[in-house]
Amino acid sequence: MKKLIYVVAVSISAFTFQSCGSGQKDAKESADSLNMAKDTTTNVAETGGIAVDDADAKFATQAAVGGMAEVELGKLALEKGTNQQVKDFASMMVKDHGTANTELMAIAAQKNITLPSTVDDEHKKTMEDLGKKTGADFDKAYVDAMISGHKSTLKLMEDESKDGKDAELKTFATKTAPVVQSHLVMINKISDSINK
Repeated sequence: MKKLIYVVAVSISAFTFQSCGSGQKDAKESADSLNMAKDTTTNVAETGGIAVDDADAKFATQAAVGGMAEVELGKLALEKGTNQQVKDFASMMVKDHGTANTELMAIAAQKNITLPSTVDDEHKKTMEDLGKKTGADFDKAYVDAMISGHKSTLKLMEDESKDGKDAELKTFATKTAPVVQSHLVMINKISDSINK
């Protein structure tokens, strides 16, 4: 019963943070704040503590935001993209990052890490900017966003793989890094072909 009450309380807190107006923390910052407030020294199931340190929790929230953004941007590219290579890459983003997101959510649930329910303000702005573009301009901007995003995500995964304290998150990062690296190689090739 305590666990149910705790889950309801966390859900309400997350909803409250999410529904706050502008000027408030974005989804990632809110999740990070909730995670920092959790006790790392007590039993997760009994007290609602968190089973990882702050750095690992921040990795999880950052990875979740990045993964959600890749899926949402991929869906946008499937709608608006005109280049077949871009559309094929976008389809792969939806599939691969969707799979990684599901895996990360399972690890986070097990360790009582609150993940953001939406992308952060930076990724929202990228989506809004891309949404205003059409045709070849959209394709080029999407490719540029994917190069930038995959460079950041690769560094995030490599850093957690090397420095992470939690074994499962470290394994997740180690397993995910080569996939992100392969995406980066592909999107750089696509960039070269559409910018000839």
